[in-house]
Amino acid sequence: MSTSADVRPLTSSAAPARSSEQPRPSRPSDLSRPSSLSHLSHLSRLDLAQLGPNWYAAVMGTAIVANGAAALPVHLPGLIGFGEVMWALGAAALLLLAGARLVHLTRHREAARTQLLDNPATAVFYGCPPMALLAVGLGTLLLGSRVIGTGPAVALDAVLWGVGTLYALTVAAGIPYLMITRHRVSALEANPTWLLPVVAPLVASACGPALVPHLPAGTPQQAMLYGCWALFGIGLLATLVLLPVVFTGLFHSKLPTLVLTPALFLVLGPLGQSVTAIHQLADQTRPVLPALAPVLLPLAELYGVAVMGVAMLWLAVALAANLRARRAGMPFAMTWWAFTFPVGTCVTGASALARHTGFGGFTGLAVGLYLLLGTAWVLAATGTATGLLRGRLLAR
Repeated sequence: MSTSADVRPLTSSAAPARSSEQPRPSRPSDLSRPSSLSHLSHLSRLDLAQLGPNWYAAVMGTAIVANGAAALPVHLPGLIGFGEVMWALGAAALLLLAGARLVHLTRHREAARTQLLDNPATAVFYGCPPMALLAVGLGTLLLGSRVIGTGPAVALDAVLWGVGTLYALTVAAGIPYLMITRHRVSALEANPTWLLPVVAPLVASACGPALVPHLPAGTPQQAMLYGCWALFGIGLLATLVLLPVVFTGLFHSKLPTLVLTPALFLVLGPLGQSVTAIHQLADQTRPVLPALAPVLLPLAELYGVAVMGVAMLWLAVALAANLRARRAGMPFAMTWWAFTFPVGTCVTGASALARHTGFGGFTGLAVGLYLLLGTAWVLAATGTATGLLRGRLLAR
C-alpha cells in the first residue's frame, strides 16, 4: 500500500520511506488475472478525497515543455510539432484534472477545507492551479494557434490568462493572510514550497505580454502592459521578502523528508520566470510605450544576465542535493514534478537572453536546459503513470 509520502507527496509533512514502501505482495487474485486488468482495478480504486492542488504541477510541467519548445532560439526539424503535441497533452491534462478537482470540491468538501484552512503544507500548493492555467493559455497562443486557428487561440488564452491572473492574485494575498491569521507555521521550518503562492503573479506577468499585440492600440494595450508590470512587481518583491525566510528554514531545520528534496528546484522558478517576464515586457514596451524602451531594453539584459547567473549556481546546488538524496533512497513522489516547471522558466529566460543579446552562449545554455527539462519530464511523467497504475498514488 502507499505511504503518506505517496498519497500526499508534495507536502512538508510527507512521511519518509518506510518498510511499507516495498512492493506489495501479490494476492492470489492478482496472480490469476492479467497485469493490465490489475492496473485497471487500481485505477478504479482511486481516492479523489486525497487529490490536492499539488497535482496541477503535472500540468505546469507539461505545458512548460511545450512553451520551451516555442521559445528556443534554434530551429530544429520537428521541434514545433513536438511542442504542439505537448501543448495538447497539457491542455488535456488540465481538463481532466479540473474535472477531478471539481468532484473533489463537491463530494469531499471537508477534505478540501482541511487542505486549505488547516494544513499549511498543502495550502501553499494553491499557487499551482493558476500557474497551470496561465502556462496552458500561453501555449495555446504560441502553439495551439497552428491547430485551432489564431482567433480561437487568442480568445482561449485571454480567458485562461484572465482567470489565471485573478486566481494568482487571490492566492498571492490569501495564502499569506491564512499563514498570518490561522495557520500554525514557523519561519524556522520554512521550505521552498512557500514560494509557490507568490510566484503565480510573476507567471501572469510573463504570459500577459503575448496578448498585447492582439488588443486594440492605445489605452487597452497600455493598460495591459502596465498591469503586467504591476504583476511583475508583486511577484518579484514578494519573492525577495520570502527567499530569506526560506533559506533561514533550510539552514536551520533542513528538509524534513527525502521526498521533499526536489522542492529545492522551486527556488529556480521566480528567478527564471522574472528573467522571462522582464524580456517579454521590454519587447512589448517598444511599440506601446516607446519613450521607455531605451531604458528597459538594456535593463532587461543586465537583469537577465545577473539573475540567470544566480539561477545556474542554485541549479548546481539543487542537482547535488537531489543526487545525494537519490543515493540515500529517495522514492518517487509527486514532488518530482518540481524538476520540470522551474527548469522550464530558466529555458525561457535563457532563450530570451539569447534573442536579445545574440550571444551564442545563451543559446547553448537554453538548449542544454531544455534537454534537462525533457529528461525531468520523462522521469516525472513515468513515475506518475506507474504510481497511478500500480495503486501507489491516490490509493484508497
